[in-house]
Amino acid sequence: MAADHTHVQEFFGARAADWDRRFPDDGPAYAAAVAELGLSAGDAVLDAGCGTGRALAPLRAAVGARGVVVGVDLTSEMLAEAVRAGRDRHAVLLRADVARLPLRPGSLDVVFGAGLISHLPEPADNLRELARVTRPGGRLALFHPIGRAALAARQGRTITDDDLRAEPRLRPLLASAGWRLLSYADEDARYLAVAVREA
Repeated sequence: MAADHTHVQEFFGARAADWDRRFPDDGPAYAAAVAELGLSAGDAVLDAGCGTGRALAPLRAAVGARGVVVGVDLTSEMLAEAVRAGRDRHAVLLRADVARLPLRPGSLDVVFGAGLISHLPEPADNLRELARVTRPGGRLALFHPIGRAALAARQGRTITDDDLRAEPRLRPLLASAGWRLLSYADEDARYLAVAVREA
């Protein structure tokens, strides 16, 4: 898929109304991924490319009432579906580009990105922007509710090592943007790569 903004907005905008119905069983995978992040009460967390907001409730539960949860998406239709589902009660929702986030430097403890990296137009620059808004020692979680091979099979394509999500590609990409890969899991049931923001 081309990663320019127009194509991303058209792709997700056209699918927003049916998105949650197409993937009704993903909720537990989102909750499990959030549980692995070690969030604490009072933390500030960003759901980058939040879509319909499926991670927002578990993120809010993890950081509690004192915490801050922000959901950012480029596609207004996806954000409208998040509101329709009542997920805006868990987070502040913003229509924004991860290339230019309206957030202060070092203001976040954790960035959560579900299905995000394959839609970034300039991955190194965009990951650098996520590092800018994350405090040193903060974490980035790149997640998908199914692994790379299962996703490729669902889409009728072959998995390749040039995929940005493949560990040999991801590790140096993250390092170039100020992140150090801490853990990597690419299984049929999920994909989760966690990195720490370098000082």
